Amino acid sequence: MEKNDIVINEWRSIDGESMRFTLHRVLLLGLSLLTAGCSLPRGAGFQSEVLAASNAGNREEGEEPVYDFEVIEVTRDTLPVINAWPNHDFHPYPWIAGQEQPASLIIAPGDTVQLTIWDAEENSLLSGTGQRATPLQETQVGSDGRIFVPYIGDMRISGMSAMTARARVEEELSKTIPSAQVQLVVTPGRQNMANLASGVGAPGLYELPDRNFKLLDLLSLAGGANPALANPQVRLIRDGRTYGISLERLLEEPAQNTTMRGGDRVMIIADDRKFLSLGATGTEAVHEITEKDMTALEAMSRVGGVSDGTANPKGILIMREYDASVVRDDTTGPAQERVVFTIDLTSADGLFSAGKFIIQDDDLIYGTESALGPALTVFGLGQSIASLAN
Repeated sequence: MEKNDIVINEWRSIDGESMRFTLHRVLLLGLSLLTAGCSLPRGAGFQSEVLAASNAGNREEGEEPVYDFEVIEVTRDTLPVINAWPNHDFHPYPWIAGQEQPASLIIAPGDTVQLTIWDAEENSLLSGTGQRATPLQETQVGSDGRIFVPYIGDMRISGMSAMTARARVEEELSKTIPSAQVQLVVTPGRQNMANLASGVGAPGLYELPDRNFKLLDLLSLAGGANPALANPQVRLIRDGRTYGISLERLLEEPAQNTTMRGGDRVMIIADDRKFLSLGATGTEAVHEITEKDMTALEAMSRVGGVSDGTANPKGILIMREYDASVVRDDTTGPAQERVVFTIDLTSADGLFSAGKFIIQDDDLIYGTESALGPALTVFGLGQSIASLAN
C-alpha cells in the first residue's frame, strides 16, 4: 500500500470518530434540554394554573368545574361596580368639626387659683401698714367646685370664666371690705388639660389656655406629628368615645380643626394597612399602604413593576377576601367571599383602569408567569451547554 493511501485511511478513521463524538454531544444536549424543560422550577404560576377550578385535579368526566372564587377583569365597565362595593378598610369613626368658642378658660375642679386683693383703706383687714396688695396662698378648686376666700368662706367658682369668678369674689368681699379689688389668676388642672399620648415630638399633658384652643395648635406645641409615621391618623378620645380623621384631611380642611376640651386624649398613629406582592413581581414582600387611596398602578410602582423576561403583563392578579356579610346575589357586592381581580397592563384600558382601582388592606398582588419564561430559560441553558461542548 502506498504511503499516501495509508494517510488518507487514517484521516477517514479519525474523521468518523469525530463525527460520532459530535453526534453523541448533540444527543446529550437534546436530552438535557428536554429534562430542563420538564423539571425547571418557576418563580410563579401561569394564569391558567392560578385560576383553575378547585376540582380540576380530580374532576371526573362530565363533572362541572367548581370555583370557590369569583374572577373579575378590571376595566372601564367594571370599575364603577367594584368601587361601589363595601370597603373593609373604612372604619366609620365620627369626627367633631371645629366650633368657635369664647377665648376664655372655664374654671374646673383641680385648677389652681391665685387671688391678690388690693385695699386702699389705711386700716386694712388683710394688709399691713403701707401695704396695698395682699397675695393669698394658692388654693386648688375642690371636687365640689369651691375655694375658700377670707371673710367670705367657701365659694363656688367652678364653671365660671376667670373674669366672672373675679367679679363674684370682689362683689362678695366688698360687703366686708368696701374698697377691695381682686386679681384672680387660674392655672389649669387636669380637667383643663389635654393628653397627647403618642405619635408626636413631645408627648405629655398640655394646658388648654382657653376654650377656643384648637387641635392643630395643640399638635404644634408638641412638635407636630412624627414624620416616620405612614399616612398619620388622628384618634381623639372624648367622654369614652373615639373619633378619627386622617392628618392629611385635618390639614386640608380647616373646618375639621376641632376645638379641644379638658380631658381630651389624642393619639397620632400610623396607617396600619398593608398589601403583599408575590410571584413575578419586582419584589416579593409586605408593603405599607402609605396613602389614603393607593391605586393598583401606584402599588405596582411600589413593588418595582413586574419581573423582566418572566412575567405575564396581561396576567396581574389582585386577590382579595371579603367578609361573608357583604356577599350579594346582585352587583351591589361580590358574589363570593374570595375575589380575583385581573389586570392587563398591555392595554390602554387596563392601564387607565388600574390607575383607578383602589388597593385595600391585606390585598395580594400576584404576578403570573409568561409561557415564554421557561422556554427562554431553557434556551439560555442550551446555549450554555453548547458553549461548554464546544
